[in-house]
Amino acid sequence: MTHAPETRIPAGTATDASALSSALEPLEAAKVIEGEPSTRYVALDTTAEREVGVWEHTVGISRDIETDEVFVVLAGDATLEFVEPALPAIELRPGVLVRLEDGMSTVWTVRATLRKVLVAP
Repeated sequence: MTHAPETRIPAGTATDASALSSALEPLEAAKVIEGEPSTRYVALDTTAEREVGVWEHTVGISRDIETDEVFVVLAGDATLEFVEPALPAIELRPGVLVRLEDGMSTVWTVRATLRKVLVAP
């Protein structure tokens, strides 16, 4: 993830992270394992130290190399597999909180469009 220019949610306001929208973009072919998954990302609060955003992945299977982040699932149904390092898979559903480290190799099997809010350095 690349950091967008500084963007701040005004203090004392609320944002409905389940209703945010932006254009879906197809994943690059090298990341797609099965299906035709697309993703979207909306940066909500970005500073030099960290970024908070909402990320979405449509139905399909894809691979990724992760960056440091903590996320909580807002909607969807998916399995997150860890290729490197080899760790037990995590079932993703609303309310699940996960921490990823820079360089982890993962496979995302998304059965119902996944939406998460994330915090990354």
